[in-house]
Amino acid sequence: MQVPAALAPIVDLVFPPRCPLCGAALVEQSGLCPACWGNLRIPGAPACARCQRPFDQGVPDGAICAPCLTNPPRHDGIAAGTLYTPESRKLVLAFKHGQRIALAPMLARLIVARLPAEVGPDWLVVPVPLHRWRIWQRGYNQSALLAREVAQARGATLLVDGLVRRKRTPPLGGLGRKARARALSGAIEANPRREAALHGASIVLVDDVLTSGATSDACVAALKRAGAARVVIACFARVLDEAL
Repeated sequence: MQVPAALAPIVDLVFPPRCPLCGAALVEQSGLCPACWGNLRIPGAPACARCQRPFDQGVPDGAICAPCLTNPPRHDGIAAGTLYTPESRKLVLAFKHGQRIALAPMLARLIVARLPAEVGPDWLVVPVPLHRWRIWQRGYNQSALLAREVAQARGATLLVDGLVRRKRTPPLGGLGRKARARALSGAIEANPRREAALHGASIVLVDDVLTSGATSDACVAALKRAGAARVVIACFARVLDEAL
């Protein structure tokens, strides 16, 4: 939540601005210190025309990476604010598990900077859903907080309940592709009450971290079954070890 300008001096007096990564003093409560900003890895060009996986220099525009050629994705592009590094991991953990929800605007700004230029008022923004038990345990859906900020920044329509998670799923880390698919089978569906809005829509699907892509792929499949015309995945951090 953005602090009103009139209250900012009072907030800064009670809670002096500090870098959420290293604790260095800041001028205002809006980001990181210069050193920590410099340690974030921002994806750039050249990149895969389908999934925006960074390439080495010299690869021509329009090239497609080997994973996309081997297994063409259901999605229509990926916009990642950063690559997953120790710095971005620390921010994600503070935001996701440390109750640092005030980080949402800063993380979302990095996502918005990577979105296609055409994302605007005629688009929908849909967060990756959490199961209701997980929301009750954590107190919030971190993807929904990011989605709200993304929608506001681009003037798009937030559809916070466009997807629903019907069953709890175990942590997917360490599972193979088939095991992930089994865990997610039937877990994520389009909300029947929102299918009219989803049909024919261009959608930004928002998550905090994109790892194997299994969860986002299940979300994209559900949105496409509901008739979505286009789904771009947007995340704060993307796990691409080969790009680091």
